[in-house]
Amino acid sequence: MSNTPHDVYEDFPGEAEKIHALKVADAHFARLIEEYHEINRDVHRAETNVEPVEQLAEVEMRKKRAALKDEIARRLTAV
Repeated sequence: MSNTPHDVYEDFPGEAEKIHALKVADAHFARLIEEYHEINRDVHRAETNVEPVEQLAEVEMRKKRAALKDEIARRLTAV
């Protein structure tokens, strides 16, 4: 298991301009990015034991992060 943060710009290399444009033009997309950053930070803090959580909670956070990433990917490919 990696404890490296999954920055959205690293997860979607070459899409920085598109991500920025969508964040500016689409409030829902901007909220998706914000939620992704929040859950990603929480997962990273749990993985590094800065803010330990129960294993099931950590798994659920990872699932939520993956779902947000999938939604972001769908929105990026739809443009």
